[in-house]
Amino acid sequence: MIATILLSFGVIFLAELGDKSQLMALTFSLRYRWWVVLAGISVASVAVNLIAAGVGHFLGTALPANAIAVVTALTLLAVGLWTLRDALGGPGDPETTPEPPSTRNAFLVVISAFMLAELGDRTMFAAAALASNNSWWAVWAGSVAGMVAAGGLAIVVGKIAGKHLPERGIAIASGLLFLFFAAKTLLDAFGPGLAVWATVGLAALAPAAVGAGIGAWRLARPTPAEQRADQSAKALP
Repeated sequence: MIATILLSFGVIFLAELGDKSQLMALTFSLRYRWWVVLAGISVASVAVNLIAAGVGHFLGTALPANAIAVVTALTLLAVGLWTLRDALGGPGDPETTPEPPSTRNAFLVVISAFMLAELGDRTMFAAAALASNNSWWAVWAGSVAGMVAAGGLAIVVGKIAGKHLPERGIAIASGLLFLFFAAKTLLDAFGPGLAVWATVGLAALAPAAVGAGIGAWRLARPTPAEQRADQSAKALP
């Protein structure tokens, strides 16, 4: 049993390194409190790996990956647009620091996004394959530990990077990254023949276009000093 747990831990941890789920954990950590992100990842990991171990051990089949990919992409798209909306602030004060969502809302966002991203992902298939020939609960325990460890590593990296970056820039970058993840999720599901560099390049087009639009919009808007000067001029008799 110990050997199965360690094997599952190693396989899932290595599979998560550089995967979109780990990048999502890093992105979440730039925006939300670390313990909220870690708790959300832990809950999602418990649920996802329980499904994977059960499917692999008892059913020996897979979930509908394409349908899950569509739901995942829509969820990531919604999270990205929500993050960008908060980051850009109200129409009257473009430089206002965006307010982070409540702890409860952030927790639910992390759980739902991470769970959907993992359903049908390679790590889930790896856990299901391990459970088909090993004790399902040992695979489940090792997979959860490996996934949480990989997420924790991403959170540490995100928090260190976040100390040296402006909060508004982090929020905008996070929103654009979620748009990238949404596009890449669809391309991975419906374009399996595409090369990795082609998938990444095509997925980057959407956030690049949105980012360029945001940059042009912010440059065209008056600065707070210009707004105050304009208001003062209007107030003069």
